[in-house]
Amino acid sequence: MSLRQRLDNLPVGQKLLAALLVLLTTVLLVANLTFISAAYYISQEAMAPQALQTIGRLISSAYLNERALNSPADAQALLHELKSYGPLRAAAVYDNDGTRLAQLQQGQDLELPHHYKDIEGWRLTEFRNTQVIPVPKGEQSPGHLLLVASSELPPAFYSGTLTASLGILVFSILLWVVVARQIRRLITEPIYQLEELSRQVTREENYALRVRTGNKDEIGSLASAFNTMLARIEAREQQLKRARDESQEAYDQARGLAEETRRTNRKLELEVQVRSKIEKKLTGFQNYLNSIIDSMPSAMIALDEQLYVTQWNQEASTLSGTTLDEALNQPIFLAFEPMRSFMPELKQTVEQHRVTHIERVTWIKHDVPRHYAMTFYPLVGDAGRGVVIRIDDITQRISLEEMMVQSEKMLSVGGLAAGMAHEINNPLGAILHNVQNIRRRLSPELPKNLEQAQSDGIDLERVNRYLAGRGVPQLLDGIQQAGGRAAKIVSHMLNFSRLSTRQLSPCDLPALIDQALEIASNDFDLTVGFDFKGQNIVRQFDPELGPVPCIANELEQVLLNLLKNAAQAIHQREDDSEPGRITLRTRLNPPWAEIQVEDNGIGMSETVRKRTFEPFFTTKEIGQGTGLGLSVSYFIITNNHKGQMEVQSAVGTGTCFTLRLPLEAPAVEVPQQTISTH
Repeated sequence: MSLRQRLDNLPVGQKLLAALLVLLTTVLLVANLTFISAAYYISQEAMAPQALQTIGRLISSAYLNERALNSPADAQALLHELKSYGPLRAAAVYDNDGTRLAQLQQGQDLELPHHYKDIEGWRLTEFRNTQVIPVPKGEQSPGHLLLVASSELPPAFYSGTLTASLGILVFSILLWVVVARQIRRLITEPIYQLEELSRQVTREENYALRVRTGNKDEIGSLASAFNTMLARIEAREQQLKRARDESQEAYDQARGLAEETRRTNRKLELEVQVRSKIEKKLTGFQNYLNSIIDSMPSAMIALDEQLYVTQWNQEASTLSGTTLDEALNQPIFLAFEPMRSFMPELKQTVEQHRVTHIERVTWIKHDVPRHYAMTFYPLVGDAGRGVVIRIDDITQRISLEEMMVQSEKMLSVGGLAAGMAHEINNPLGAILHNVQNIRRRLSPELPKNLEQAQSDGIDLERVNRYLAGRGVPQLLDGIQQAGGRAAKIVSHMLNFSRLSTRQLSPCDLPALIDQALEIASNDFDLTVGFDFKGQNIVRQFDPELGPVPCIANELEQVLLNLLKNAAQAIHQREDDSEPGRITLRTRLNPPWAEIQVEDNGIGMSETVRKRTFEPFFTTKEIGQGTGLGLSVSYFIITNNHKGQMEVQSAVGTGTCFTLRLPLEAPAVEVPQQTISTH
């Protein structure tokens, strides 16, 4: 028997005494805890800071601190003067350059900062009262004294608290004894008298007995009601005696009706047999309907008007983890906890007889978010009102819709990219060509330039020196670099908009990854935070994975984009306590060959992660990214290689890109064109 059942079965008097005992114990505990907390707060908020300020004023006197910064021994001598101050927990002296000269510990040692610049960060994790006091050192910059107040309360406080608690406990016990005697006199004894009289009435069947009413309280009212009941039972007994005489007369009439009753019973037997057959058919039909409901892919839950479960199929058990036996006749919010938030909609469906649709709700199942659509159907019939809940798993549909939206974005941007590439390519080629011509027209190595300069009376070398002094060659270099970068963007845009006709050929993925790493290690740009120096490269290659069909240079382009993004994410971290790490994995997962690029950079929020492969979307500053790198990579993997590309990320933990390439080359092959940048 559980504790609650035992408490429920206790007599009324003992229940009242137990409740009173619990109340007094609770009051005692709360009073002690409140007293201790208030004393501790006062000591921390008032006593400790005042003690530190007092020590600080003592230390600020010149005769104590004028030699404290000369040597560690002098600093230790200064701290030795502070030992007699009770509230002091620890202290440290720092030189004018921030170095700790000496420290004082009283009680268990504390970890004090080794340098003055670390004090502010140390204070954030230390909950004791602290104070920093400047210590002058002649005309030089002053040193500092760190004081830490003790957070312990004096033993007298605890002994006094214990004595007061024992006194309150003794007083509470005496009060409980007095109240217990009064409860027994006023409540328990009248109830026992009423119980004993009821036993006597039952044992003797003497309904003329009466109980003494006593006080005019609830027990007295109960006694009066009991006497009234006895009086009515006594009157009923007299009526029964008269009824016995009348029943004898009716017996003779009943014998005459017995024969007729037997004939009626025969007819009833036939009706019962027919009804039994009908019930068997109904039971079989019910089982058939239950089998149909259990075989449905949707979770079906039927509720009555009070929203208690009356029907629960197998899919509902799988979704909620609650079996049919546990769910039946239970409130829906107990049988299926996530439905608690939809109680207003369920009640509205029952009351207004209106179908309610909930398009999308997300629940976590096995640590994976799953999406569901719910529909509430009202029930109206002879059996009463209710509601039927239908829950459909739409996770796969949502994923397909997102993939369709992504594909539509890629197709629409592909057409835009092709048009922009052709329009930009012509003026871009002219810019690069003219830069090249300017360099050639200024070169002293061409006879035509020298001839023209002599005819005009110009010294070409002096002109070049002037231009070099004014930085014109650097400006031309900048124009050529910007034009080259624009040409590269145009090339990416055109490659993004057109398919490839190149054949897939078996490639060794570890060798291809190492080649991409070598290229990435020779290419760095500190202005955008891309540098492989100091990054820890971890290789985890599956030895069972053989050559995989792919387009080597395109896959290498994808890997370079991912490696650059990983290096930039690591560069943007604020916490450099952990070294940068990029993990490269290959794994055989038929029918796919998987490649993973994982970093421990700053990570991405869920909003950014959903838009990762969207063209022209970037979180970098203007001029540092075009927003095409990952979208082009996505296009290369999903379209040119018929594979998959996905990303998992969390803010502050890092990002992991997963590439899946089919182990067998796809039958459909695609075109590619390139543009000229000259």
